[in-house]
Amino acid sequence: MGKKRVMVPAKDLDLSTVKYEHEVIKEFDDFVVLGCFEAPHLTGLMLKLFVRMVEAPVLGSLIMSFLKKQNKMVEMLQNTVIPEAPMFKPEFPPQDAEPSVVIVDEERKPEDRVELALKCLPHYDPASCWSGDSLPSFRYWKIRDYAYAYRSKLVTPSMVAEKIISVIEDCNYHKPPTPLLISFDAEDIRKQAAASTRRFEEGNQLSILDGIFMAIKDDIDCYPHPSKGATTWMHEVRSVEKDAVCVSRLRSCGVILVGKANMHELGMGTTGNNPNYGTTRNPHAVERYTGGSSSGPAAIVASGLCSAALGTDGGGSVRIPSSLCGVVGLKTTYGRTSMEGSICDAGTVEIIGPIASTVEDVILVYAAILGSSPDNRISLRPPPPCFPDLLSLENANTLGSLRLGKYTEWFNDVHSTDISDVCEDVLKLLSKSHGCETIEIVIPELHEMRTAHVVSIGSETQCSLNPDCEDGKGVKLTYDTRISMALFRSFTASDYVAAQCLRRRIMHHHMEIFKKVDVIVTPTTGMTAPKIPSSALKDGETDMQVTAYLMRFIIGGNLLGLPAITVPVGYDKQGLPIGLQLIGRPWGEATILHLASAVEELCAKSRKKPASFYDILNIK
Repeated sequence: MGKKRVMVPAKDLDLSTVKYEHEVIKEFDDFVVLGCFEAPHLTGLMLKLFVRMVEAPVLGSLIMSFLKKQNKMVEMLQNTVIPEAPMFKPEFPPQDAEPSVVIVDEERKPEDRVELALKCLPHYDPASCWSGDSLPSFRYWKIRDYAYAYRSKLVTPSMVAEKIISVIEDCNYHKPPTPLLISFDAEDIRKQAAASTRRFEEGNQLSILDGIFMAIKDDIDCYPHPSKGATTWMHEVRSVEKDAVCVSRLRSCGVILVGKANMHELGMGTTGNNPNYGTTRNPHAVERYTGGSSSGPAAIVASGLCSAALGTDGGGSVRIPSSLCGVVGLKTTYGRTSMEGSICDAGTVEIIGPIASTVEDVILVYAAILGSSPDNRISLRPPPPCFPDLLSLENANTLGSLRLGKYTEWFNDVHSTDISDVCEDVLKLLSKSHGCETIEIVIPELHEMRTAHVVSIGSETQCSLNPDCEDGKGVKLTYDTRISMALFRSFTASDYVAAQCLRRRIMHHHMEIFKKVDVIVTPTTGMTAPKIPSSALKDGETDMQVTAYLMRFIIGGNLLGLPAITVPVGYDKQGLPIGLQLIGRPWGEATILHLASAVEELCAKSRKKPASFYDILNIK
């Protein structure tokens, strides 16, 4: 029998008694078991054997019970009195208005919102990028570059489409193969590009996004492509009749959709490994993972193939691959964008968010896709969305007034000090250049937060997939997904309710922190892109150590629904990208986008060309 533990109410917790606990690698992440058996890494025969064990009726239950006890999940969820009431989805207290912003009516047409966002961006002359020798050695083409090239008739969307099609068709012949898309139709791309080209010829372009090429993660509907969630069977049980709401909004702005991007199966992993369709490679080092689960979207953007992409983020799935691939990824506040038309549209931790090579391109795509669902407008009562006014005369004062919260022991708990050192240098630059103040904070109960998240997302995933698993589809999942599902099946109703009590408690801690600071700053991940073991390509893998490091700083944004963005800020000694994460108050997208833009500007000169990069706009 376990000894009963009673937690003091969150409002009475004495932060001076909180001690940071380094994460012991005997843990479950939000999707993959981080086990506590001796071998931290399972592939091949050992992986298959472990799956058979955890799926066995009696033995599997014993294994999961043992693992949860070892990781103090039983103590936390079943033997602990949690005084807070459950919070079954994020609930946000009223927030103060953000400074130096432009408020937008989310009922306006997507193309009108994009036009308003465009007016908030700093002055930029795309023509200068097409003339002279003053260009930097490497740069990503911005959306405004494409728009200028189209208007100036330097290229047409149809010309760009042919180059993209050629690259995509060649990807599977690369050594090693680099599968970026799961579903791709060259003729459909040509048709969309031809329509965009005609609009430019007639002077009737729909928005600055007209003729911009984007990829859509395979768990978001994009008609007529199937949505497989990178499984081998999801399209057989779930048909796609129309675009997801976010995709429909992009299409109304003239975006050209290139297809469905690769991903970790059903989003249940942090590396991007996928035995079903092949594992996407990191453009900076093809022997390394992109991160997941939005592996294809991040790699497509980082390689220069598309200006932007849509991903989903239920446990870092936009931010992790964006960080590892050296691009920008935005996780919006829960409920800010509609999830309708995605495979994971019924959860309480997921969002659809943009990935792009620059902050300004993230802002433009965000402007197009934002807009809460009718249900969330009633339950969450979101304030009107805002864009950072990067042209405002108050810009400098706004940045200088920002207070950045840093939990130093957590910040420094990384695989390599390269990461914490680079991120720390950026904070010093922000202080020197803009006067931002860094304030030491304490975030209590990080282990409780991770546990609450895995139980929440796991229970919701199990509920969603259970009918198909009962119908025999479960055995068609990849081995690492099946281990996750075995864990999720072990959660009880009381476990789920206890996790929601923890959610309310942890929300209280964070809202107290945001009374003292405006943004919480962390490295995005605790390690840079890990190597892809050759033994993991055929059947997948579980690697508890890698997953723990990749998810170290991620969970708060998902469990609590907070907005967060990752910005590339440098490289480790191996030349692999490092991201800085900015976590904002509820509905505080404009503030983190504003700060992200300043960070990007400070780090612009250090940006390196990926080993695998396509200069798509340079038609020769």
